[in-house]
Amino acid sequence: MVKTFEDNTGAEVTVSINEATRAYDIAVADGTVAGHAYFLPGPEAETERIFHHTVVDEQFGGRGLSKILVAEALDDSRERGITVVPVCPLFVKKLQEAGDDYTAQGGKYRNATGADMDIVKSQE
Repeated sequence: MVKTFEDNTGAEVTVSINEATRAYDIAVADGTVAGHAYFLPGPEAETERIFHHTVVDEQFGGRGLSKILVAEALDDSRERGITVVPVCPLFVKKLQEAGDDYTAQGGKYRNATGADMDIVKSQE
């Protein structure tokens, strides 16, 4: 999965999933990876992803990359039928703002539980 978008400056960026690192990566036009949205399998490993950390390199700040990254991770999860478990504040905020729209489009998410937090802590 690789999709192309335009950032706030009009420059082309791509979002892809890296199964090996369990992250969605966003890269700028020259191929430099500028950020990641990391996930872990949830208790229902085949059908849940716990999104626990999103980071964009500060040199790429102000371009809206984290917004693109979160939106695409959510869209891809919806298309794959995966339930999103937001722990990362960016994912929590996005789903608080647009969760009804996300579920109306067929997306699934649920609030994090203690078991989810234990999974995240075990990876630190």
